Amino acid sequence: MSEVTLTASTGRQLGTGPSRRVRSEGRIPGVVYGSGESATSLSVDRAELRRALTTEAGLNALITLEVDGESFITVVRELQRHPVRREVLHVDFLKVDPFAPIEVEVPIRLVGEAKQVTTNGGMTEQRITVLKVFVRPDSIPDAIDCDISAMTLEDSSILVADLVLPQGVESRSPAQQAVVTAELTRAAVTSRGEGAEDAADAEAAETAADGDTTSDD
Repeated sequence: MSEVTLTASTGRQLGTGPSRRVRSEGRIPGVVYGSGESATSLSVDRAELRRALTTEAGLNALITLEVDGESFITVVRELQRHPVRREVLHVDFLKVDPFAPIEVEVPIRLVGEAKQVTTNGGMTEQRITVLKVFVRPDSIPDAIDCDISAMTLEDSSILVADLVLPQGVESRSPAQQAVVTAELTRAAVTSRGEGAEDAADAEAAETAADGDTTSDD
């Protein structure tokens, strides 16, 4: 679990105009809430926030937020991004107890190679990229590994229920939801279809030839 420290400034004005001015100064407007306390408006340095969120834990990094001389253990609950430029416009921090489980989304990481699939004209497709889990903040895994090396075209799916989760991590995603599936590529389907047609034509020709021989007799 990655832990980082971030210093926040309070006292910012609310509203679209003030928020734009904050962003023009290289800072990101935000809010921190939780633990039964009222929300506090704040801003954080854009570059520092980017560094905090580019650890292996990503959005699930435990962030020690320093606000007006106080320190809070937090996680990022929501990031608002520009719809086109994708730059961060606003950030929500949630105060957490490191030992009290919370629900978060953890990336699913595919490991291994599905050789029995690819060597037989197939391909794999990842159906979901994150898993909802219930876990203590100090035990949030950076990713959930999904081993695809045993997949075949016959055993063609890995479900949420099949995932091996670290100790203390409980899935909150539907157990029967597909994580990865395997199927024939279009080229393989076409090739097999053409092969079947050729075989059928050959069988028909052979049958016709046998019929001609019988007639001659």
